[in-house]
Amino acid sequence: MIKIGDFSKLSQVSVQALRYYDELGLLKPVEVDRFTGYRYYSASQLPRLNRILALKDLGFSLEKIAQTLEEGVSPEQLRGMLRLRQAEQQQRVAEEQERLARIEVRLRQIETEDTMSNYDVVLKKVEPLRVASIRDIIPAYSQQGQLWSELYAYLGQHRLTPGGPCLTVYHDEGYKERDVDAEVCQPVGGGQPSEGRVKVYNLPGVETMACVIHHGPFTTISEAYTALTQWIEANGYRMIGPDREVVLQPPAQSSSQTDPNTVTEIQFPVEKA
Repeated sequence: MIKIGDFSKLSQVSVQALRYYDELGLLKPVEVDRFTGYRYYSASQLPRLNRILALKDLGFSLEKIAQTLEEGVSPEQLRGMLRLRQAEQQQRVAEEQERLARIEVRLRQIETEDTMSNYDVVLKKVEPLRVASIRDIIPAYSQQGQLWSELYAYLGQHRLTPGGPCLTVYHDEGYKERDVDAEVCQPVGGGQPSEGRVKVYNLPGVETMACVIHHGPFTTISEAYTALTQWIEANGYRMIGPDREVVLQPPAQSSSQTDPNTVTEIQFPVEKA
């Protein structure tokens, strides 16, 4: 029998790790002195330890390794496990490469402009949202007031409580000087049906949404749009659907376009180009 310290040197595995493997039931000592508590191992346990280390190196959790060693796996099962790990690692490498590309874009921006951007773009998943909405062609982006008045009159009539920040969805493919296809939306709960011009439905979720926060009046929101569209192009993405403006902090006066305390999140659904 081999003392745990000697077995540690022989296997190149720390004493702490061996004790932890013992606690998990991965590698039990062949004997534990009942008086001193010393653990003793055998050279015949080295193949099992090497199997544990090999599976750990491939990225399997210790819990999964314990299950594998306890139940045993066929070559076909092991092949399937390894293929799954391969796919997971490939995905992780791809994500890290994308992160590296974003870092390089930010570095080029700083070197070119010698300043930090006021806008930080993040990618996130947006879940489906139950909304009451009205969609219409409006003269300009700033002229949504009538649609909102009509929508909130419906909410008041049916005693519906807003379920989150309101938002506007712009359905045009690009920027328009006039005749804007806009849909004003208010998240709601419950099962209130559509009525007249008000449509109640689940606004689809988006797997990858490029988002930026604009802290300032609506009159300067174009700066955030410019920063976001430049980021999308520079990082190899493309827009694949209507953009959204989510009003996180509305202006003090509902119709104000100049309140500097307004906070808006601009969202563009994107995919890799």
